[in-house]
Amino acid sequence: MSPMRNRVEQAPATAGIKKGDQVRVMTGRDRGKTGRVLAVNPAKRTITVEHAGMIKRHTRANPSKNVKGGIVEKEGSMSISNVLLFCPACNRGTRLGHKFLPDGTKERVCKRCGNTLEK
Repeated sequence: MSPMRNRVEQAPATAGIKKGDQVRVMTGRDRGKTGRVLAVNPAKRTITVEHAGMIKRHTRANPSKNVKGGIVEKEGSMSISNVLLFCPACNRGTRLGHKFLPDGTKERVCKRCGNTLEK
């Protein structure tokens, strides 16, 4: 029997988090850090947060691309489930809610205080 036979495919999801949002890391070695989202990968359910989940990459020098060799420290990806959207009004990580405005548009709101989270 194939190991892939009983696997269920999950739909791509972002949990309402977009590139440029402020998030707070809730688990892992960077717990408590707040940073801006640099990239979102819905298919893998991962995000990259500024100054969180730092990894060391050993790179080879490439003079044609003007890349210096050595050990480069950069942000690694982490699971979306490890972060919460940061609400500046509450000054805490919060869950995301949606509210329909009178003109028919939908905006993201903080579940804790009801403050809008749109930029």
